[in-house]
Amino acid sequence: MILMAETTQIRLTEALEEYLGAIYTLSADRSAVRITDIALKLGISKPSVNRAVNSLRHAGFVSHEPYGDIYLTEKGEMYGRRVYGRHCQIKRFLVNVLNISPEEAEREACLIEHDLSQNTVDKMVSFMEN
Repeated sequence: MILMAETTQIRLTEALEEYLGAIYTLSADRSAVRITDIALKLGISKPSVNRAVNSLRHAGFVSHEPYGDIYLTEKGEMYGRRVYGRHCQIKRFLVNVLNISPEEAEREACLIEHDLSQNTVDKMVSFMEN
């Protein structure tokens, strides 16, 4: 996905989108998100999470002080909601239309969510609504 920020385009990698989605879902369940929370959710080392959070901070998606809590910025909240929403829509399609088990659909949605255009996701949703 590409977002406009002032005069520059920011391209988040699939990995950074995964981190942002994890922060978004974790922040819905608790008031504070920590590096350890993200590492446990994604099954990734804390140093890897720390590097990713720093990248997200530099891009303006999160605020984070060393050893402190992680908070989504307004831009991070918007983008995280979009990433999570796409994931949920794709998973719903896989479960409801293709009769894939929820567990397998979760894994498959993670694999394909970054490669589908928004147009395709919108058409999947439209198909399910009809």
